[in-house]
Amino acid sequence: MPNYTGSADKADRKYTSEHEWLDISGTSATIGITDYAADKLGDVVFVELPKVGSTVQSGKVVGEIESTKSVGELFAPVDGTVTAANTEVVDSPQLVNEDPFGAGWMITVEVADASVFDAADLMDFDAYTALVGE
Repeated sequence: MPNYTGSADKADRKYTSEHEWLDISGTSATIGITDYAADKLGDVVFVELPKVGSTVQSGKVVGEIESTKSVGELFAPVDGTVTAANTEVVDSPQLVNEDPFGAGWMITVEVADASVFDAADLMDFDAYTALVGE
């Protein structure tokens, strides 16, 4: 599994209304859930992710995140093919709470059409913080 060494700056990422973040590099997007989502879920105890090579569709469920309080879903924010899945969060789900923007990343997707990165349904950091009221 490749190590995720993306941008540490939350302002460099895109966000969805479903509380996923995307760290974009060329036509590839590493995806995880935000600290807001991780906090709302509570202590994460189980993570299920799609297999490498799987095709994902924007807006469709691609994974599951269970906590002591509830079950959440990971949605694909873009169409594409999964090129990496973070097995470390499967083995150690608490990483989602401890470091949601780093070690707690979920998947990397090779995007079918990179123009989606400019889509209106992907927010910048300021729009996302306004959405969640932070």
